[in-house]
Amino acid sequence: MRLSQQQQQRLIAEQRQQALAYQRALAESQSLARQRAYQLQQANRMAQYRYQEEYYQRLRAQQQRMLSQRLNFNSDPYFYTPDTYQYAYNGNQFQTNQYGAQMLRQAANDGYAEGIRAGRADRQDGWRQDYENAFAYQDANYGYNGYYVSQQDYNYYFRQGFRRGYDDGYNQDYRYGRYDQGNDTGSLLQTVLSLILNLQPLG
Repeated sequence: MRLSQQQQQRLIAEQRQQALAYQRALAESQSLARQRAYQLQQANRMAQYRYQEEYYQRLRAQQQRMLSQRLNFNSDPYFYTPDTYQYAYNGNQFQTNQYGAQMLRQAANDGYAEGIRAGRADRQDGWRQDYENAFAYQDANYGYNGYYVSQQDYNYYFRQGFRRGYDDGYNQDYRYGRYDQGNDTGSLLQTVLSLILNLQPLG
C-alpha cells in the first residue's frame, strides 16, 4: 500500500517545515555547546571539556551534512509508506512507518554512544555521576536530520539511550550495551533497545 498523492504532499510539506525549524535549532545548539565547553574549561574538568569539544565538532559536521542533503521526496519510501507502528511515551501515543522506526532506533543508539563518552569523561575527572548535567543529554540532537520523526521524539529516545550509556561508561560495566573502544562506538543490546522503544505493530 501507498499513501495517496494528497497525503504524500501534505507529509512532504510538514516535513520540510520541520527540517527548516530544526536547522535553526541546530545552529543554537552549536552556540550553547561552545559556551558549555568554556565553562568546563574554567572549572578544570578537562576530560569533560575535551568530550564537549568533540561533541561540538560532531554537531558542526551534522549541520554541514544537513545543508548539503537533497532528499528526493518522490522516491524516498518514507514519504509514501503508510504508518505500520505505534509507540508511546509521557502518556502520548504516536504512529510511524518502518523508516521512522529506524530513526527512533538510531536516536537511542546515538544517545547510548554519547552517554558512554560523557560518563567516561566524568569518571576520568573524578566528577560525581550526573548524566542530567551533561550537555549532550540536555541537547539530545546529535544524529537527527530533521526528517522522519519529530525533534521532540528524537530527543526523548536519544536521552533514553544516553542515560544508559552514561551509566555504562561511568561504571565501566556495560550492562545495557556494547562498546568498541578501538572505534569509540557503542550500541544498545537488542533486548534493551526493544524495551525502550516498545514499538507495536498497527492492526
